[in-house]
Amino acid sequence: MSATAAPSPGRRARHAAALAAEQLRAAGLLGPILAILAEIAIFGGLAPRFATTRNFLLIAEQAMEIATLAIGQTLIILVAGIDLANGLVMVLASVVMAKFAVAGVPLVVAILAGFAVTAGFGLVEGVLVALIELPPFIVTLGFFNVALALALLISNEASIINLPPGLLALGNNVSIGGTEFPVGVFAMLAVLLITWYALRETAWGRHMYALGDNAPAARLTGVRVNRVLISAYVTAGVIYAVAALLLLGRTTVANPDAGQTANLESITAAVIGGISLFGGRGSIVGPVLGAFIVGMLQNGLTIVGVDALYQDIAIGLLVILAVMLDRLQRGRSVR
Repeated sequence: MSATAAPSPGRRARHAAALAAEQLRAAGLLGPILAILAEIAIFGGLAPRFATTRNFLLIAEQAMEIATLAIGQTLIILVAGIDLANGLVMVLASVVMAKFAVAGVPLVVAILAGFAVTAGFGLVEGVLVALIELPPFIVTLGFFNVALALALLISNEASIINLPPGLLALGNNVSIGGTEFPVGVFAMLAVLLITWYALRETAWGRHMYALGDNAPAARLTGVRVNRVLISAYVTAGVIYAVAALLLLGRTTVANPDAGQTANLESITAAVIGGISLFGGRGSIVGPVLGAFIVGMLQNGLTIVGVDALYQDIAIGLLVILAVMLDRLQRGRSVR
């Protein structure tokens, strides 16, 4: 009686690769990862300085703020909402932090004031959406204007400068193995890991996905829909305050006119990262990859000499393609 031959190393490797690809596809991450690899291959071939450690760190530094905003945006998209105010709420928090800090308020109090502002906006938005049942689009569009007006009023329509070093800490670099890494990137990764764990390993995270996928069914299974919905907006608000600190660290000033397109950029990152705009689907890692995809695309096109207007066209087409693929995939799963 002959023994069954053990699979060859090559066959085992192919099987492991196929299994990994299937897991990434199921999580919605295969497309974003392939897009990143394609960008590295294309732009690295066209411009050798693109695929360098220094350039990748530059991309990371430029993308970390939108990536953090996109993490918060994704929490709201997962519960079938949208946040058009997140960029301006981030800017308002940065202005509040800077105003307090320059006035001599203890740094911790100034930072906590910014967190209170963003969490407060999230709480009010969540209550209006969950309890009053107003459309998220209308609510957050209204708060877009509120946050912008408050930022201009508090700052007297001028940038706040001469900020204390402690408020700019996330803009510093740390040396690891002789390479300078932006501290802000580690802050963004910390937000990502905490959020990933909460969504994957806690009841709250499972309820978020259930609510976004089918709110009536989630309610029937005992999910406290209103509480989960409000918590999504509040948690996103807290994350926006971290993005405000990243913004201050990167720019070293509190500019009330900044961030007016950050809402669309965070939505773009989420969509390109495989998050379904219909709610209830996608991995929180995807939006971070999406932010880097956009950052790498802009960086690569700039290096090869493509005009900024054509870059915007390319990104717009990429978003439309991502939404179309999501719609097609959702349609197939329903059938």
